[in-house]
Amino acid sequence: MTQLAAGSPSPLGASYDGKGVNFTLFSAHADRVELCVFDGKGIEHRYDLVARSGDIWHGYLEHARPGTRYGFRVHGQWDPAKGLFFNPAKLLLDPCACQVEGTLDDDVLLHAGKHTPDHRDSAASAPKSVVVCDDRYDWEEDAAPNIPWGRTVIYEAHVKGLTYLHPGIPEEIRGTYRALGHPVMIAYFKHLGITALELLPVAHFASEPRLQRLGLSNYWGYNPMAMFALDPRYASHPEQARDEFRDAVKALHEAGIEVILDIVLNHSAELDLEGPTFSLRGIDNPSYYWLREDGDYHNWTGCGNTLNLSHPAVAQYAYECLKYWVETFHIDGFRFDLAPVMGRTPEYSQQAPLFEAIKNCPLLSGVKLIAEPWDIGPGGYQVGNFPPLFAEWNDHYRDAARRFWLARDLSLGQFAGRFAASSDLFRRNGRLPSASINLVTAHDGFTLRDCVCFNQKHNEANGEENRDGTFNNHSFNHGIEGLSGNLNVIERRRASVHALLTTLLLSQGTPMLLAGDEHGHSQHGNNNAYCQDNPLTWLDWQQANSGLADFTAALIHLRQQIPALTLNQWWEEGDGNVRWLNKKAQPLDAREWQSGVPCLQILLSDSWLITLNATDEVAEIVLPEGEWRAIPPFAGEDNPVVMTAWHGPAHGVCVFQR
Repeated sequence: MTQLAAGSPSPLGASYDGKGVNFTLFSAHADRVELCVFDGKGIEHRYDLVARSGDIWHGYLEHARPGTRYGFRVHGQWDPAKGLFFNPAKLLLDPCACQVEGTLDDDVLLHAGKHTPDHRDSAASAPKSVVVCDDRYDWEEDAAPNIPWGRTVIYEAHVKGLTYLHPGIPEEIRGTYRALGHPVMIAYFKHLGITALELLPVAHFASEPRLQRLGLSNYWGYNPMAMFALDPRYASHPEQARDEFRDAVKALHEAGIEVILDIVLNHSAELDLEGPTFSLRGIDNPSYYWLREDGDYHNWTGCGNTLNLSHPAVAQYAYECLKYWVETFHIDGFRFDLAPVMGRTPEYSQQAPLFEAIKNCPLLSGVKLIAEPWDIGPGGYQVGNFPPLFAEWNDHYRDAARRFWLARDLSLGQFAGRFAASSDLFRRNGRLPSASINLVTAHDGFTLRDCVCFNQKHNEANGEENRDGTFNNHSFNHGIEGLSGNLNVIERRRASVHALLTTLLLSQGTPMLLAGDEHGHSQHGNNNAYCQDNPLTWLDWQQANSGLADFTAALIHLRQQIPALTLNQWWEEGDGNVRWLNKKAQPLDAREWQSGVPCLQILLSDSWLITLNATDEVAEIVLPEGEWRAIPPFAGEDNPVVMTAWHGPAHGVCVFQR
């Protein structure tokens, strides 16, 4: 067997130096590690990694080049009770692979053995790691937009679903990275006024075996195979995926739009012990995952396993992964899926190793960091309790907005607290209002249109007999279940959608808009469309409600004119940023704050007035002193002056300027 040169224990993964490739692999429990290189004919060549520095195995292969396909075979004990699953019959992906060739769709991979090792060799069908070189891309004069948090408006979208049906995009690039930076999309983003495009996961992911058996696939991408590797399925030419994505980022940056990635650092696609063994489990299962005393997994993610990011090597792995995306693809920020896992020690701690590493890194501490602040483990609900650098998805805001306008079971005081960036949750440790990521909808749940058309979820197409997805939607179908309805129902739904969008985009905090909500996109009541890669989830641009899109754009542009919303400072009594008034233009008294009669006026920066009537009755609202002009999109082009009062329609909202 050929002997490798010793090489170096860093950097992680495979690195090309112009003459050869240095390979490294962390494993604290392995007895032996083989590097397996596949030539152009698919023939496997094995090399022992004989050099070991601490728990890093490493070796240098001279004359190896970018494009080299490789994997590892890791030897050690097979002892499930101790969480040890070493099996050299299984070719394993490099956890730090920057490119992957192949998928997890073969029986040899999907049934790797739980109680006894499966001795079938997986090399023929296993996905392969690929050596890459990153010094050839010309970023030209690319610069991060660095949009202040106070002016940030996030647009959450799926790479494929956003453009796959767009008639203005060349057919050969629809649904791809290239489409994100196409002039048609850039013009649309600019018209809409969003400042950040937040993409569902683009790291290489797999479809779960259960979905494969049902003929479905994982559409959202929250099942990562290789966290450093860009998924080539969203490229018009897979071999050019990395450059296509960088081209899109560069075009978006030139337009002043940031790119935020949804990233999954909480579990892997190896799932539970019945799942495939293709990487971490076979490399060092007890180090990478949180294990119970019986050797099985703590399933704090609901996905079968949970990464142990308190382990120094695993925290370093995640830290290097984040740096890689920023350095290689100029990413402007991350949204962290099930983010309490990042802080588990196993109890949640703001001083967890990965949090500390991010805080102390000049690169990562300077990008936008957004936490999904819950997992399903003990103490997993951590809304408002992330380190100061982080913003957080605010589900309290989502539920309050829906309850105020649709269920009408929320007091004015509760609504105002959420409208004012939930200071009860986020005003601590120097955090600013932008820490509250305000959302009414997201990829997970009803679309905005479905919120006003369905009382119940309709997830039968997911193959789980409608058991999946939340039952707690705070939605209201306005009397008819489904998209159809008479003119009265349609008008009331339109008013509810306008009210929810106005609330979202004119609240203090950071608004996040779900792509398609401004079009009237529906998923026909499916509130968990993670496995629906079809027209149910793809945005139909030809059927888009252009009037609603213009309404949304007008709100976003209005938001940027209101200092109380853009300064990113907590509102104080008497500071001129906000006044809360009843329908007679008087300050609310204690009884009114607790009232369940939702009729309210919000005066922002002494110049902009939002009037809200969430009752079923027309309300005459006396405006504060002065001459008020209803402003677009709430008035026609003639922009009439309103002298004294607004006859607020039932379930209506309007914005005025003095």
